[in-house]
Amino acid sequence: MIDTDARAATDEAIARSLARVKSRATAIGGEMAALGSAIERAADGGKRFRPALVVASFRAFGGGDADALGVYDVAAAFELLHTAFVAHDDVIDHDTVRRGIPNIGGEFRERALDTGADGAGATLLGDAAGILAGDLLLHEAQRIIALSPAAESVRRALLDQFDDAVYVSAGGELADVGNAVAADVADSASIFAAAYNKTAVYSFSAPLRAGALLAGAPPLAVERLGSAGGRIGLAFQLVDDLIGAFGTAAAAGKDEGVDLREAKRTPLIAYARESADWARVDAAVALAHTGPVAVRQAQRLLERSGAPQRLRSVIDDTLADALRQAGDPALPTAAEHLLGDLAEQVKERIP
Repeated sequence: MIDTDARAATDEAIARSLARVKSRATAIGGEMAALGSAIERAADGGKRFRPALVVASFRAFGGGDADALGVYDVAAAFELLHTAFVAHDDVIDHDTVRRGIPNIGGEFRERALDTGADGAGATLLGDAAGILAGDLLLHEAQRIIALSPAAESVRRALLDQFDDAVYVSAGGELADVGNAVAADVADSASIFAAAYNKTAVYSFSAPLRAGALLAGAPPLAVERLGSAGGRIGLAFQLVDDLIGAFGTAAAAGKDEGVDLREAKRTPLIAYARESADWARVDAAVALAHTGPVAVRQAQRLLERSGAPQRLRSVIDDTLADALRQAGDPALPTAAEHLLGDLAEQVKERIP
């Protein structure tokens, strides 16, 4: 999506931001110093997809001097935003491991146990560390945008995009948790809305808009780009739901059928609820946590319900809609190609 030099410049901007977080935390000392180091480790590596979108969008609109306009720093802000949401998600989901090693909460649980804390105390410290790490990362991401060398009007527009991404994503996460704890599966419209809000805005629409704004794109083009990007972001999340239920362990990044094991209320499950096979699917998913045999049974019944086929059809339609929007005359050819490439990458992930 971006060349080696741009990736290196983006990585350098992210490293600078994390170094500042670590330095500020270290200066305070004690547990904060350890938290600064944990934050730096948590943000290490990854695909850095969102910052790449900022840079790619900037270039698609013929942006000028990326360094002078602070493009790489704004790109870094979107990576920090993602890391913040991951830290908070891990607390919400009670996860203590990510990428095979302790996450921030897991690391601080171990620290607590090493000092003689009991299990409840270790959980409390781990959750506090995860929440505070996310808070610090959110603050740092917003600080980066507020200090951008871009023109004041652009900086204000960037802050508005960031503000929207935070609020919409928080709303999506809260709705997702509400759906998870409800006595019954919510209607498909509510579950689709939560899926869109959780991911599409902050991961696709907002970074694409940010790059266009930095390049000086007109408001109509920014709007069209963000709308098409949001559709691709929804399709991306729906593909993730399929992967979480039917993908390999390598594709899911966790155990095969992880969403079934955790009985997540995804759009896939919402569609299954609308089928004649729902009672059997519901019973099978309730047992999926017991092991691979139960997961395979839940997968078979889901396939029989027709829910995966319906979801794949929605993904195809959503991507087709994004491509139609990408052809809008308000967008330059390079932006249309960027959106087309993103849509193709999403399509290639469908299990």
